[in-house]
Amino acid sequence: MPAIDIEGVAMRFGDVDALKNVSLHVPEGAFVTLLGPSGCGKTTLLNIIAGFLAPSRGRVLFDRQDVTGIRPEARDTAMCFQSYALFPHLSVQDNIAFGPRQKRVPKTEVSARVGDLIRQMGLAPHAAKLPNALSGGQQQRVALARALAVAPGVVLFDEPLSNLDAKLRDQVRGEIRDLQRRVGFTAVYVTHDQAEALAMSDTVFLLNGGVIEQSGSPREIYFRPRTRFVADFIGAANLQDGAIAGGAMQTPFGPIPVDAADAARRTICWRPEVVRLSDVGALSGRVAHVAFQGGWLDLFVTAGDQTLRLQVPGTHDIPDGAEIRFDVARDAVVVLEDEPHA
Repeated sequence: MPAIDIEGVAMRFGDVDALKNVSLHVPEGAFVTLLGPSGCGKTTLLNIIAGFLAPSRGRVLFDRQDVTGIRPEARDTAMCFQSYALFPHLSVQDNIAFGPRQKRVPKTEVSARVGDLIRQMGLAPHAAKLPNALSGGQQQRVALARALAVAPGVVLFDEPLSNLDAKLRDQVRGEIRDLQRRVGFTAVYVTHDQAEALAMSDTVFLLNGGVIEQSGSPREIYFRPRTRFVADFIGAANLQDGAIAGGAMQTPFGPIPVDAADAARRTICWRPEVVRLSDVGALSGRVAHVAFQGGWLDLFVTAGDQTLRLQVPGTHDIPDGAEIRFDVARDAVVVLEDEPHA
């Protein structure tokens, strides 16, 4: 279970800088996610950690040992691919056993490892089946078991759940996280899906244009974004521009309380679910549209030329066109940085 350090890594493809001086630390046994939109550099960084790419500049260290020039097969890693990459002619059992057999692990140990993983993954009824006889979720479990069979210290995940439907994704991501906690391997997980990153990670590294825009716990990234990009990429956000004076930003809805010094123009962010409906609320607007989402309502509320999104419990019965009053707590409002964080 090595710790991983990325020190000043850059990657250039022709005239394109895929990564620009990226540094990060992954503690031993942690589950971290590289999150971001397509083209942000997250998969390039994963491939550098795996050894499939050599960086243009910088170093990769496992437990403070430089592994930048070491071949992928000599690193203490295993990869779970988006496509699963199972051998179609091998049974589930033989797919899982393939790695340790290649490494010439003794037969008795291979048998013990494979048996343990088949039980842990709930694959016992499918051990003799070929991959094409399995569902997508079952194939993903086989791919994860095959990666773990070589007893790696680091498991690298390249968008492993993108081929599954939404309900199955929720189930399998929980299984992956539970297994990581029980086995204790260090995990680096690449995804563009913010829900996966928030649900699974100890730390999220959000990449944008080849740099780390912000890193932190899922709660910190979500509730305390530093830049407009982070606020807008992670979840729904109300972003408002204006002057701050006397501890508030004046808006068409009323004064939004802000914990910041007076400024001629700043951008504030707050999440739709932090709102509190109140007959005596300091803010008010007209409900232009209501979207029932089961457990909550999405209210799109207008005032002047602005529209806010509010989320309130689904037990509320609020019609289109209703005039409502509401409050937003001062500590729920974040003043964003003027420039992207790198």
